[in-house]
Amino acid sequence: MTYRPLIAVTTTMWPGGRHNLPRVQLNAAYVTAVEAPGATAVLLTPAQGEASIRRILGVCHGLLLTGGEDVDPARYGETALPQVEEVNPERDEMEIAAVHEAVRRGMPVMAICRGIQLLNVALGGTLYQDIPCQLGGDVLHEQQAAVNERWHAGRVEPGSGLERIFGSTTLFINSFHHQAVRDLAPSLVATAWAEDGIVEGVEGRDHPWMYGVQWHPERGEAHGPAGDDRDPDRRLFWAFVQACRQFADGAGEPHEVPRLVQAAAR
Repeated sequence: MTYRPLIAVTTTMWPGGRHNLPRVQLNAAYVTAVEAPGATAVLLTPAQGEASIRRILGVCHGLLLTGGEDVDPARYGETALPQVEEVNPERDEMEIAAVHEAVRRGMPVMAICRGIQLLNVALGGTLYQDIPCQLGGDVLHEQQAAVNERWHAGRVEPGSGLERIFGSTTLFINSFHHQAVRDLAPSLVATAWAEDGIVEGVEGRDHPWMYGVQWHPERGEAHGPAGDDRDPDRRLFWAFVQACRQFADGAGEPHEVPRLVQAAAR
């Protein structure tokens, strides 16, 4: 039986239920997307302290930063604009601590939507607090199409790690955000962009396996060029899980696209 690596998946926490008490929350699609290629999800919550975060990451083999609410602008030294929506300081603190621990351990990191923004902030970058009022442009990044449809194109840097994973330099992706990467953290490099130049994908410069994407690959809506039946979202999760498996056994070269990814695309 193939070894199932453990992947820490970040959650949020908001009051809810009959008594309006704090509840841990996560869209189940993240768990499904991690477990389908052969990993096991372990939930990481804002209710846990730094010692527990270190302990959980100490037994896990990868970190997945999930989507959700806005990152608090105070985390990158700015005052919030009126357009900033819900922020969750406890979640910000938990995820930033998790990023720092994952970097210290050299473990694979994958970041989605809010996750790419949080990753950038945790490593020293800044964000556009609101794309329409700070940048404008012709691309609406909070899509008006149904939740299961693609919205705009993305360009992937030729020869980049993302291009090797996707097998394509052109993608058609969903879009559910109004914040975005502005000043890139020194340890990250942008390797995918929307038509208006908004960063859609980043990679770690010196980290063994670190990727962030601005769209939601857990929903599986991305496609390559017309007529291309490869599934870039599925390839991304297969590559992540394989990198976590290699981290667990201390072998392999994580930046190489594994045969499992190629098989998944057929």
